[in-house]
Amino acid sequence: MSSAQFFAQKTIVPSNVKPESQYIKDEISDAVWYASKGDQKMEIGKITSEVKKLDKNRLLLKTTVKMNQAPEKPWTDSTVVRISDFQPMYHSSYNMMRDMVIKFEKNKATGYYFDKKAQKKDIIDEKISTEYFDSNAYPAIIRFMPLKENISAEMPIFDYNPAVKKGVIKAYVENVIRGDLNGKKVWIVKTTDDIQDRKSVVTYYIDSSTRKVLKQEIDSDGRKMVMESVK
Repeated sequence: MSSAQFFAQKTIVPSNVKPESQYIKDEISDAVWYASKGDQKMEIGKITSEVKKLDKNRLLLKTTVKMNQAPEKPWTDSTVVRISDFQPMYHSSYNMMRDMVIKFEKNKATGYYFDKKAQKKDIIDEKISTEYFDSNAYPAIIRFMPLKENISAEMPIFDYNPAVKKGVIKAYVENVIRGDLNGKKVWIVKTTDDIQDRKSVVTYYIDSSTRKVLKQEIDSDGRKMVMESVK
């Protein structure tokens, strides 16, 4: 579905988002990352996700990915947001390909992006004229926002990639339905974004009672990956 064919019922921004705070708790969860083809699944890595209240105002969202081919070089993404409205404050990302650090203010983003292969450092200094979220935090917004069936929404997100796009683009909640997963009641939330020109679709299976992500399915240009929570 192209952007031209998608009509969101609403736009979610920090000034109107209403996170359901009763679900936001300190937690560490693990998931296994699989590549999927037909009925076959091959494990390619492990993911550890952390949610931590740094104080009464700030929330840390941290993800560490260990790929089976290079377990000694994990990918680490850390984002700090304001708990009340998920206004971004800070984002750091370190992996084998690049290092990136961004400090967010209301109307600008500053920091750097270091391409390790090219040994090239870009200075980030972007003026922003609209409300926005950090691209690394929007899955958490989806998890903690009020959910009901058949809603759709779009949200502006800041994503920096010097090779493709930089600045504020959009993420989309295309549909929400109720379902079951391994005997648990779940919200099934279908999402996409402009980071990959809407060619990648992520479907979240979110426990209705705890709002923990039990499973993710990623469909990207014919490739399918699955991330399953470890009990």
